Amino acid sequence: MQRRNFLHACTAATAALALPCRAFAASARPHVVVVGGGFGGATAAKYLRMWSEGGVDVTLIEREQAFVSCPISNLVIAGLQRMEQITFGYDLLQSQWGVRLMSDEATAIDPDRRVVRTARNGEIAYDDLVVAPGVEILSAGIDGLAGHEDRIPHAWKAGAQTATLRRQLEAMPDGGVFAMSIPRMPYRCPPGPYERACMVAHYLRTHKPRSKVLVLDANADIVAKKALFQQAFARYGDMIEYRPNSTLLAVDAATLEAEFEFERVRADVLNVIPPMRAGRIATLGSLPLINDAWVDVDWLTLGAKGLPGVHVIGDAIFPAPGMPKSGHMANQHAKVVAAAILNALAGLPPNPTPVVMNTCYSFVDDRAAMHVVSVHQYDADKGQLLAVEGAGGLSAAPSDAEGRAALQWAHHIWADTLG
Repeated sequence: MQRRNFLHACTAATAALALPCRAFAASARPHVVVVGGGFGGATAAKYLRMWSEGGVDVTLIEREQAFVSCPISNLVIAGLQRMEQITFGYDLLQSQWGVRLMSDEATAIDPDRRVVRTARNGEIAYDDLVVAPGVEILSAGIDGLAGHEDRIPHAWKAGAQTATLRRQLEAMPDGGVFAMSIPRMPYRCPPGPYERACMVAHYLRTHKPRSKVLVLDANADIVAKKALFQQAFARYGDMIEYRPNSTLLAVDAATLEAEFEFERVRADVLNVIPPMRAGRIATLGSLPLINDAWVDVDWLTLGAKGLPGVHVIGDAIFPAPGMPKSGHMANQHAKVVAAAILNALAGLPPNPTPVVMNTCYSFVDDRAAMHVVSVHQYDADKGQLLAVEGAGGLSAAPSDAEGRAALQWAHHIWADTLG
């Protein structure tokens, strides 16, 4: 796939979604509620309004006041971008597309009565519901971590902890140790930890060259772009040390020590990425779960299995084979679900062969990046979105040209999601 196609990746699947008719069967205006304003939820809210030409009312329930992008946040940690450059409002969703934004937290779903309960606005009725809660970070699963995220941040939800980790890195002495713990798969953004290791190493090589980056991975090996990240780590010589099969057991926030199965590590900056599961609203008992962690969906419509009118998208779902938990994939899920809902409201069947694609860029220094692209098409016999053999691609090596393309990709998907 040519690089010029990457920048259109956010919308490339649109033609395969079979845009729905606007003549809805019901006499009253349908009301769709979307829970969660990340890449998946915000995109779903926008496209439901856009594709229906305002014929469907959409309420977006989001507890945060601003959208903070996880993609590019590792550059903030390295001091190459600022927080305000990855932080956006929801204004255009309201003013341009007519989405009703409810600044609140969804606390429960009652699929039988078709209502969502909220913390401050009571019950909100829906005709269709899109649940896009992202992930819940399970800090309590690591002894000594819960309640100490200000001292041992994960920064896996971009925002305040991103800034905290940046400050800790700036305060670290030359010759110090930055240690990062990676959980077992699945987790949000498989390449993200390895990109972070590179970006931290770039900052340290430039400003604190006697320092060390320890990458302590609970997995048996690098789980994404393995050969490329091995090349990237080699750029930094002995500064980056990668240790697989490192399962974290406990931390001591006072001493910044981390206990693993086979060793104990002392760090000057300790960055622990805990295990995770579907965002809390998805795990409260009303939605079907796999492994008590991820929502089970019908891949043709992304409907929660056994629950008519309820759809789940983004990081919260149990992944299809080879499908990453990424912002781009959540954006693509949103378009599939928007088309499926509008088709159903119009009395039409869903598109029988939806196609989605994913683009993931990873920076390795201040200018160079690399990519992986995959395409996934619905297989009716297997009932899943499966990777299309021979589609997509992987960088031969990191390059400055891909670094420029990565920033363009980010601006494109931010605009497609929120603008």
